[in-house]
Amino acid sequence: MEKIRFACDYGEGALPEILERLVQTNLEQTPGYSEDAYSEQARAKIRELCGQKDAEVQFLVGGTQTNMTVIASILRPYQGVISASTGHINVHETGAIEATGHKVLAVPGHAGKLSAEQVEQVCRAHFADVDHEHIVQPGMVYLSFPTEYGTLYSAEELRAISRVCREYELPLFIDGARLGYGLMSEKNDVTLKELAELCDVFYIGGTKCGALFGEAVVITNPALAKDFRYMIKQRGGMLAKGRLLGLQFDTLFTDDLYFQAAKRANQLALKLRRAFEKKGYPMLMDSWTNQQFPVLPEEEMERLAERFVFSFWERVDERHSAVRFCTSWATTEEQVDELIEAL
Repeated sequence: MEKIRFACDYGEGALPEILERLVQTNLEQTPGYSEDAYSEQARAKIRELCGQKDAEVQFLVGGTQTNMTVIASILRPYQGVISASTGHINVHETGAIEATGHKVLAVPGHAGKLSAEQVEQVCRAHFADVDHEHIVQPGMVYLSFPTEYGTLYSAEELRAISRVCREYELPLFIDGARLGYGLMSEKNDVTLKELAELCDVFYIGGTKCGALFGEAVVITNPALAKDFRYMIKQRGGMLAKGRLLGLQFDTLFTDDLYFQAAKRANQLALKLRRAFEKKGYPMLMDSWTNQQFPVLPEEEMERLAERFVFSFWERVDERHSAVRFCTSWATTEEQVDELIEAL
């Protein structure tokens, strides 16, 4: 019997609506490099949703490629990027940022999050050091929304971080690989428009939210938009068949498809969370998105692994470990019920 997979949110293909449009438009001839009409339609929809009529919107293929390209386009050669120590760019991208010649300035986070106070402390400590010209200079701030632990920044927290970034002239970059799940969380109080106002650049993740692949970069700071397409090309991110990206995002932002798919995945994840808690298993993090982190005894992990695929996260003590169960746009109620029954 094939195992049911809760290991990640990109294990399936794509939303049926996307596949249907790809087939319908398959033989159409369009310009390349995301200069086609579908990409322009997607850009217009994204600008309207973000309330940023002049924002630069560009499409790349995947998250690591996007993080690397955006960060390299912003930093000067002697600068680094401030990130939570658990941030994706610090732990899950094989040194992609460092490979561009920039350092990740990792700061211990709380529940995967940075605070405004930590960002300010890094900046003050740097410039208070008499030898600061011998040390990598903080050049920008990187956040994930949601974080690697499924946790969310509140609107108040984002406002505070944004104020510090502007005080120190640090561009704020928000990794939105799972942005849909964050925005549609029942505990979220940040709107897409407010998020766009508070940062200088962010991206809307498609790969983990129902697309075959693709991330939509939204640059709200005009100073960072200039020549960004040069950087996309240089970093190997300019897809020749760019209409495949534009068409997917045009579809995702038709009839609220993106948001409804994310909302449903969250609901199923919270159904799992309630079941784990009912069985007496504590949660490592207070996540209200599609990633859940129960703490399980070793024997229960082994038993569940016979029927389900999930991710080891971290050891809690000699007999218990935190694991991750992740739902997606394609997870079914039946799959969740089967896991609950197995607990």
